[in-house]
Amino acid sequence: MALEWVVLGYTAGAEAIMLLFLTLPGLGGLRRGLLTVVRSALKPLLSVVPFCLFLLADIYWKYEMRPTCEQEHACTPSEHLRHEKSIMKSQRNAILIASALLLYWLLFSVTSLLGRIDQQNQRIEILKRSE
Repeated sequence: MALEWVVLGYTAGAEAIMLLFLTLPGLGGLRRGLLTVVRSALKPLLSVVPFCLFLLADIYWKYEMRPTCEQEHACTPSEHLRHEKSIMKSQRNAILIASALLLYWLLFSVTSLLGRIDQQNQRIEILKRSE
């Protein structure tokens, strides 16, 4: 299961880098090329959504199936520590899932807004030329 989290972490990192490059001021002409690259990458990155839902279901299943220590001395200290580590990992992974989904949504929104801005700039140029 660790490979899945590594893939999700790299995907979230790639989304963050693309979002950072798109929102950096002063890129001018380079932004058009970046916008084209990001638009072409958005469709394959959409696979993050069902992947995150699958991993979220996995976290939920692990939470529901974890052993409980109902009595005071039912669990050994090592079992108790292992369960605590598992809970911490699940919380970390839930944050990773939320950040990957949020970054995808932000990347999609910024890309569509920059596309609209480029279209409006082209319309303004056409209107200036016609006057």
